[in-house]
Amino acid sequence: MKIWLIGAYGIVSTTAMAGQKAIEKEIIDKTGLVSELPQFEGIDKYAPLKIDFGGHEIRPKSNAYEALLEHWEANKHFDKDILEAVREDLEKIVAKKGTAINCGEGVKALGELETLEDENKTLGEIVDQLSKDMKSFADEETVVINTASTEPMIRYEEKYHGSLDGFEKMIEEDKKEYASASMLYAYAALKNRLPYGNFTPSVGTNIPALKELAIENKVPHAGNDGKTGETLVKTTLAPMFAYRNLEVVGWMSYNILGDLDGLVLSFKENKESKVISKDKVLEKIFGYSPYSITQIEYFPSLVDNKTAFDFIHFKGFMGKLMKFYFIWDAIDAIVAAPLIIDIARFLIFAKKKGMYGVIKELGFFFKSPMDTNEVNTHKQFEILVNWFQENK
Repeated sequence: MKIWLIGAYGIVSTTAMAGQKAIEKEIIDKTGLVSELPQFEGIDKYAPLKIDFGGHEIRPKSNAYEALLEHWEANKHFDKDILEAVREDLEKIVAKKGTAINCGEGVKALGELETLEDENKTLGEIVDQLSKDMKSFADEETVVINTASTEPMIRYEEKYHGSLDGFEKMIEEDKKEYASASMLYAYAALKNRLPYGNFTPSVGTNIPALKELAIENKVPHAGNDGKTGETLVKTTLAPMFAYRNLEVVGWMSYNILGDLDGLVLSFKENKESKVISKDKVLEKIFGYSPYSITQIEYFPSLVDNKTAFDFIHFKGFMGKLMKFYFIWDAIDAIVAAPLIIDIARFLIFAKKKGMYGVIKELGFFFKSPMDTNEVNTHKQFEILVNWFQENK
């Protein structure tokens, strides 16, 4: 099995690589991998835990080890012995130059970048290069996962995004103002018939044109925005109030984080889609919209330690207002990295079972799952288990 990572040198991607190689060497156990729960016994037959990695990146680094060492020195987010044990494996993983077209000012703040558009390539030439890179790496058991930084909201244009013909016309006419990096990566993946998972709130395959391509080429895909922290708690806890017929009148979520993810999200245009992704879940669970505040703020010294403070104001019997508070404090890469492997394994499972289009049953892994309004974590997990059990 192989995974091609968009944003290959980011902390989530490199931590996933290191963790997977450590599993293969039997240095660590499989804690954190949903696909290793008893409910998914038998998935090894379709997607064994032996994985090769490649990917695209816009930050110039020698290899994945160099990139992860930089992240590790800032975060110390796992035992250094693990990093050194997989060093040779990571040094062999060298990313290809990618695109950051229309990724906003936040991505530009990452420092020195090298992109395909810097070479004055047209959209067609960029897509051809992305496709060529993926094709040279891929086999029949390859998945593309997007873990790149959050893009600004796209400028949706029905003429170009509403159909596959329109999308390919956009590329042919080099209408860069209507394209985004995640769309181009997704298009290249689907053209190569590679399953695609979107771990970011960026658009990815979530436009009619690319959903059409996935159906035409019979490719499974899923997204958007990995549900790893505060929203995971929110969508697990909120149903409790619904089950007990307690009215939530207000929910405040205040998120602080550092590292490169936090830096990118400190720019308003990059933050917008992330806030929307986190904020809409309450209405989907309750059927009404409590007063809500969702804030995401850059706090440099936290590096990859993502902290969320939530305050819930709810009404009980006889109209009494009461309060609930919680704090989520976790290393973002540690909670996110195993899900990259999970999503890839389930997409390969879907492909081998002849499934294609949006795999809604993988909504368990996402804040804004495509083509479904089900965000209740409990129900999502039941759906995932039933889907696997019925098809294995």
